[in-house]
Parts: sequence; structure tokens; C-alpha cells
Amino acid sequence: MLTLIVLLSAAAALAKATEGTALIDKCLALHSAIEDIKATFPDRYLRARQHLRNIADIERRLKALPQPDIAQIEAEFAGLQRRVLIDNPLVSGQPILFVVRNQYKSDHHNTATMFKTSEINTKSFRGGGAIKTIDFAKAGRVETLFESSEALARDPEVHFDGGRIVFSMRKNIKDDYHIYEINADGTGLKQLTSAVGVADFDPLYVSDDSIVFSSTREPKFCMCNRHIMGNLFRMEADGANIHQIGKSTLHEGHGVLMPDGRIIYDRWEYVDRNFGDAQGLWIVNPDGTNHAIYWGNNTWSPGAVIDARPIPAAQRVICVFSSCHDRPWGALAIVDWRLGLDGREPVIRTWPADAVNLVREKGPTSDAYGFDSFKKVNPKYEDPYPLNDKYFLCSRMTGLGEQMGIFLLDVFGNEILLHVEDPGCFDPMPLGPRARPLVIPSRRNFEDKNGYFYITNVYEGTHMQTVKPGSVKYLRVVESPEKRFWTHAAWGGQGIHCPAMNWHGFESKRILGIVPVDEDGSAYFEVPSDKFVYFQLLDENKMMIQSMRSGTIVQSGEMTGCAGCHENRRASPPPLNARAPMAMRRPPGRLKGSFAEPRLFNYISRVQPVFDKHCVRCHDFGKKAGKKLILAGDRTNTFNTSYNELWRKKYITAIGAGPSDIQPPYSWGSHASKLIDMIRKGHNDVKLTKAEFEIIVTWIDINAPYYPRYDCAYPDNLTGRSPLDNKQIKRLTELTGVPFANLANYSKNQGPQVSFDRPHLSPCLQKFKDTADAAYIEALSIIQAGCRMLQSRPRADMDGFQACPTDQKRQAEYAMRQHIEMQNRTAIRTGQKLYDSPAPTEENK
Repeated sequence: MLTLIVLLSAAAALAKATEGTALIDKCLALHSAIEDIKATFPDRYLRARQHLRNIADIERRLKALPQPDIAQIEAEFAGLQRRVLIDNPLVSGQPILFVVRNQYKSDHHNTATMFKTSEINTKSFRGGGAIKTIDFAKAGRVETLFESSEALARDPEVHFDGGRIVFSMRKNIKDDYHIYEINADGTGLKQLTSAVGVADFDPLYVSDDSIVFSSTREPKFCMCNRHIMGNLFRMEADGANIHQIGKSTLHEGHGVLMPDGRIIYDRWEYVDRNFGDAQGLWIVNPDGTNHAIYWGNNTWSPGAVIDARPIPAAQRVICVFSSCHDRPWGALAIVDWRLGLDGREPVIRTWPADAVNLVREKGPTSDAYGFDSFKKVNPKYEDPYPLNDKYFLCSRMTGLGEQMGIFLLDVFGNEILLHVEDPGCFDPMPLGPRARPLVIPSRRNFEDKNGYFYITNVYEGTHMQTVKPGSVKYLRVVESPEKRFWTHAAWGGQGIHCPAMNWHGFESKRILGIVPVDEDGSAYFEVPSDKFVYFQLLDENKMMIQSMRSGTIVQSGEMTGCAGCHENRRASPPPLNARAPMAMRRPPGRLKGSFAEPRLFNYISRVQPVFDKHCVRCHDFGKKAGKKLILAGDRTNTFNTSYNELWRKKYITAIGAGPSDIQPPYSWGSHASKLIDMIRKGHNDVKLTKAEFEIIVTWIDINAPYYPRYDCAYPDNLTGRSPLDNKQIKRLTELTGVPFANLANYSKNQGPQVSFDRPHLSPCLQKFKDTADAAYIEALSIIQAGCRMLQSRPRADMDGFQACPTDQKRQAEYAMRQHIEMQNRTAIRTGQKLYDSPAPTEENK
């Protein structure tokens, strides 16, 4: 018993000593902050000496014997720490603006906070909130600028003169978010945007007083699910002439002005890559020219790098390291892009400190969380705002469930709660004047004509040193269009396709054409403006050597380019010879080639005819070669037979929704595919024409897509593509024993089971030995009904396709929004002003 008492006493003493050591460390952190603030504001930080004496007294008592009362000293330290840090003129020198609201309801992705009307998650909207200020120079007095029991205000940004605030607000669940402006004293509330059925959010002031914001005005949906996305738009200070400046296929949000006048924003986009690790930071000029990667586009974890703000007097940003499947919160991180565009090295520090261990450039690893690893972070942070390069405001969990409060952090290790009130506090920032960056002149002409791309040397860049100079003969330009439609039914590719599109990846593709690459590796060419495009390098046989797995756009009249392919953007361009690159010594090339046409790539109409001509006579149902590979074009519930076989049996090496990191040349595509190797070796004396060979390799190189479009004829049926309704599918499963619903994904698929072109050859019927069996007859009749349905209502891989009424309505809305966009561009070009209808006034509140 005595031994136990001694051990417990020793443990208590050790715990107390550990607490004392931790408190001494906190004293050192606070001491460092005092010295820094004193040096920064020698004439304004007047209580520095007293604060230092108080810290010295606490340190003395901690080191005194016998053991001090740690709890009492901790309480004294907490009060001292608060006084020390609030005395900082960066904190108390002006009021702090913040928003009071509920935390957004949990949804599927971190972008899902709009809960737009008439969308899948509208009911998740929770209204009620306020815009307030707290003034620590006046004993923390709180004033309310705007408050409502139904409306929700969000995303405030203070004007350069500190006299007004732009923000987004939604009046109630029947409304959508629009852009508003209010004076810093709470007067003069006015509405700037008012379009019906769109959500406008994340506004910011640009150097010329125009306003950039994110919006759903080009209605599109995430390719891996069903949620509405947003792009960057710009308008004049009074709300006139709203026009699009970002065109990526998914989401662009949290735009913030950089000291050099550009805008940093987070972009979610994936071209031939995984959806979950594809949210990085990008920069763009306010006119929408020169979109470029800033950091994290090829980093596997965090899956989402969002809500960045530039740190004053430093080429760094503070941002949120979040997860794809979470709310827009996580860890805070300081990133220095000069140390790299991806990976761990550019991450200077994180809050919490150990969150940096979750940063990984490549994946997957044994970590089950993967690109969602930052969901594990506790506490969670959001809305960072740098006061300078050492002190930061943010919103952070208080420890009471999901309640968020305003916190102050610094690089010395101090972290205090400044203010909290129910239900939570968000978006803290100083309410005062700030520097206005220089205006960047526009490089866009609004004539909706071509733009121009140049590449100095395609052999410069990541992994390109392995490509022999002279190997690249052509450059192909491919468009990856947006997804304008969605279904409840889904195919399990990488993520879910709603509806089914491809075996693994998400995108439809349109080939715009090819241009030659000169001997020195240069290229210079025209590209249609307003197209989300990517580039591929081709050899003399027009087979892909390397592919860009991200997208870019060019504005009308813009010239933009790069030094190479996946080149080091931090390095100086390679020295040029006395003369310009060969391609730039002549006018820009025009896109040419057999695929340079407006049609989207359709596997059935493009690829299948080649197999029908050369392969199906042997590789068919019931044939000896068909036991190894069937290349017949019979349509199945989701795709067609040859497409299923080629992907499932790995005769092609397409990357699908591939990994986040840049892949080596020749590692996937036609050069790496078994099918092409067999064709080139003359399989059974099969000889394709040059045009036929180009069709097959091009299909593989653009990632082997199937459907040309996202709209569908059967939105409620299996995968959104089957002509059989769910009742028929269920009955066919009962009759044949084939679990059709469970096989509607690439990982569990067991191969083609039905043929709607030759129903009697459907593999699911082969179990029946007697064609007079009633179950066989019923099963065959169901498949024949599917055949008749396709004839009367063709699906999207067939001639005569007509979209379902819901998708027709969505397309009409898209066309209407595009018409308004074109009208606004015309107004800009001709010196007129157009507004949302009705034009916003101070009465439109």
C-alpha cells in the first residue's frame, strides 16, 4: 500500500512538473510575441515592459520550490496572454469584422455550401445570422451591422478604404445567394446581383473597384456526383456587365486579391485523374487571362487546398488544408510556393502542428483516409486572415461541438480565443483601410474569337528528359466539356458517375485538332476561346507520348503559354538562341486533323466500326477467339460489349481517373496498350488503314471514353443508361441469378451480361439448357423489351438520341444563361451597361 502511495505521489509530481514545463514553454512563446510587437510598434505598444515583468514573475514562481499551484498560475497566465495579444495594434487598432451563423450542414463535398434552390441538397440550408464588429480598443464592444432571423450573410470582404463591405446573402430557403454591399457603419445596404435561380458568393474587390465573385451562372455539376458547381465572374462596381472569367469544368471559389493585383483562388478540376485530390490553388488576372497553378495541384494529401490569403510582405499564403469529403475546414497551413509547387517542403508550418505529417505528394499509401486524411484534424480551423507575417485571425472550433469562435494565432506558438457567440463566428478580418494593388490592364478583347498558345520547348519539364529530342511531331488539343446534367442512378467508376460515362474516368472529350511541333520543340497555335482544353504530345504515328492531366483556357485575343510541358514554374526560362523559337517566327498555326470537328467523341460511331470491319468475324459470341476477347458492338445495360471487354480484360492501358502525380511519358496510352502492340505486330494478318489505326490510338490516348455526352434518355434506370427499368432489372436478376445492380461498377463487373442487339446471345441466358423453359422465355422477353425500347428511345451512344425532359430543361437553362453572358460581353465591347433583371437598387433588399 505504501509503495502504491509513493508511486502515485511520484506520478502526480511528474504530471505537475510536466504541466509546469509546458507553461514555461508558453511563457517563452508569449515573451517572443511581446518582443516582436514592441519592435514593430515601439510607439503604440505601451505596456510591453509591464507585460515582460508579469511573465518574468510567472516564470519565477514556476521554478520555485516547493511545487507551485499550477492551476492558479495557468489562470493568471491565460489572462496575461489575452491582455498581451489584444494589446497588439494589429488586433486592437481597428474593429474586427465577423459573421455570426450556423456551421454549414455536412454534405458530400467541401464545395457543397450553397444549397441552391431546385438542387439535390436545398433542404440543408439553415438561415439566420448577422454581420458584426468587435472593437477591442473599446473593451470588446460588439456592434451589429446587419441581422436577420431568416437571412444568411457570408463571405464578407472589406473595401480598400475600409468604408464599405461586399458580401453574399440569401434571404431565405426560397431565395439564392446574391451579392450585396453595405457601409462600414451598417447603413446603405444595397443589392448588386439579382439573377433568379443562380447562387453568387465569395465576392472580392479588385484594384479598379470592380468585383469578382463565384457563381453558378454557368450551371454545371461535379462529374463524380450531383452537386452544383461555380466559376469566377466579374462585374463593375455597380453590378453592371457580369461576365465569366473562369471556365474550369468544376468549381472555382474563395477568390482573394494578391498584392500584385492578381487573384488567388481554389480550383477543383480533374482531367483524367482522381476526383478526391484535385483541389489546388490557382492564380488569374482579373480579366480572366493567364490562369496558372499556384500550389498543390499534384499533391495527393491534402485532398483540398482552399481559402488562401496572401501574407503581407512575404511570398507566402495561409490557407486551409481540407478534405474532399468534408466541410470547408481542416488545418491551417503557411505555404511558400518558392520552395515547390507540390509536396511537403513548401509547407512552412501548420495548425495543429502535427497536421503537416498528413501532407503527402503521392498516394495511395497504407493510410485508409487517403486524400480525406485531414478529416482527422482536431480542432478544425477555417477562414484564415493574416494581420501580418506573424499574426493571424481565423475561425476555430471552441471545443463545444461544432461551435466556431474567433481565434488569434501567431508563429511563436500563442493561440487564444478572442470572441465567441452562438451559434458560431466566422470570417474574421480587420475593418479598416488597406493597400490597393496596382491595376492589371486587360488583355482580353471580348470579341469571342480565338486566343493563342505558345510552348517554347516541349522537351522541358517533369520527366521530359527521358524523351528523345525530335520524337514529338505534333501537339493535340482536346476539350474536356462541362457536365450540365445529373441522374440519381449511377455507375461506379472512380467515384460515381451520374449517369455512367466511362469505365473509370469521368469526362467526355472533343478533339479540336493537332498542330505541328518544330524541331526545337516549340509550338504556336490558335485555340477557340472559352474552351476548357488540355494538350497531348504525339509522335510521328500520332501516338501519345505525354498528356497534360489538367485544363487551361484562353480568352479572346489573349496570348499565353509556357516554357515546356509540366515545366518548373519557379525556374527561369531556358536561355534562348539569338532568334525566337521556330514556331514563333511565323503566324500561329491553325488546328487541323481528321478529328478537328465539333462532334464529341463517341465510341460507338468512331471505334466500333473498325472492330466490326476487321475483328468481329472471329471475336464474337460463340466463336473460339471470342472466348478470349469479344469485340462485337452489342449494347449492354451500360456500355457495349467490346468496350467492356477491352477495359475489363486490360487490353488497353488508359489511366482512367488516375493518380495525382505527374506520370512519366509513354507510361499509359496507346504506346503502353496490349491491343496496339498486337495490331502493330500484325495480329492474324489484320491490316488497318492509317486512318483506322489513328482512330484506335486516339481513342486510347484520350483515355478511352465511351459516351459523348452527359444527358440521358433513362435517368431513373440502372446507371442512367439502361433501357430496362428497375422492376425489369430486378426480375431479370431473379430469373438469371445475375446481380445486375451489384455489377454496375468497374471493380465488380463480370463482363457483358445482356445484348440488346441480339437478345438471344445474351450471356445471362446461357445458364438455361432448355429454350422452352418458362424462365428463359420470360428473361429473353425482358431483354427483347429493352431492345424495342432502344429502338423507340435511343440512348446517348446512338443516332436519334433525345434527352429526357429534365435534361432538356437543364439544357434550356444553360442556353439561356449563355445568351445573357453573350449579351453582357457585347455591352462591354460597345460601351453599354447591362444589369441583372430587375436592375439592383437600394430598395431591392
